[in-house]
Amino acid sequence: MARRISLTQYLVEQQREHGHIPAELRLLIEVVARACKTIAISVNKGALGEVLGSAHTENVQGEVQKKLDIISNEVLIEANEWGGHLAAMASEEMDSIHVVPNRYPQGEYLLLFDPLDGSSNIDVNVSIGTIFSVLRKVGHHRGVSEQDFLQAGRAQAAAGYCVYGPQTMLVLTVGEGVAMFTLDREMGSWVLTADQVQLPAETKEFAVNMSNMRHWAPPVKRYIDECLAGKEGPRGKDFNMRWVASMVADVHRILTRGGVFIYPWDKREPDKPGKLRLLYEANPMSFLIEQAGGMATNGSQRILDIVPTKLHERVSVMLGSKNEVERVTDYHREQA
Repeated sequence: MARRISLTQYLVEQQREHGHIPAELRLLIEVVARACKTIAISVNKGALGEVLGSAHTENVQGEVQKKLDIISNEVLIEANEWGGHLAAMASEEMDSIHVVPNRYPQGEYLLLFDPLDGSSNIDVNVSIGTIFSVLRKVGHHRGVSEQDFLQAGRAQAAAGYCVYGPQTMLVLTVGEGVAMFTLDREMGSWVLTADQVQLPAETKEFAVNMSNMRHWAPPVKRYIDECLAGKEGPRGKDFNMRWVASMVADVHRILTRGGVFIYPWDKREPDKPGKLRLLYEANPMSFLIEQAGGMATNGSQRILDIVPTKLHERVSVMLGSKNEVERVTDYHREQA
């Protein structure tokens, strides 16, 4: 029987081998993982737990919140604020940052999260997930502000997501490759089931919301038109389209078997550079994709090099198998 490696053992061994995971960061990741287990229980109960449906409130982006959005946000805050490893948190569901209360010790890390990605899929029992990113608080100044969170994605100390699907899985990077853990529900523990995950450079799958095609910029439309042309077209091969409308589910499929995910700018909201949030979605997913040998850009530059100017900044996203992302990025640069 193969040796079962737990999340804690994996993190301890990473700390011993590479020496760049302080105890505080290991504890933070473990607490986030425990919080995800709690969220998974609510997700799994569904209607039995009376957690489905709208909360009849809106978040800072003006999006209608689901009950599970609010529950997941509260679970992550309550689990993480007292441990002493965090200075503050920021969430897609909150207007501003949540500073660790004075009654608790304050640590050196910052936690950012999308508590429940793919909200439109909650009520129809399709895979959804939690995305998180960890930054170090830069400098030795007292207190913490939104400015502390405005770091380029390349500064992330760790990032990952939990996908609540047929299996509940935690996908994690601490800067030394990508590891996948599966939740053993009977034991209540995260077990390593894939390590040093690598994306193939070539793929025949793309993930994009085709209903928005008429709103795209020419480079994106050119790329998808070529994919749709199949063997008879300039690419000389047939492509399949997959679209779950949950970034966690789509990126998890890509990390597992390759592909390209595109959520571009479109002309309906021309003043917005994209739909997805840089800090809560694009940065952690781009970190994971790059650690697995893939590529992530906004069409003109590496996503992890973008320096954010505000907490809820949006961005266009193209990530996945390297050769495909390079191609669609080149099409943008040719037009520039």
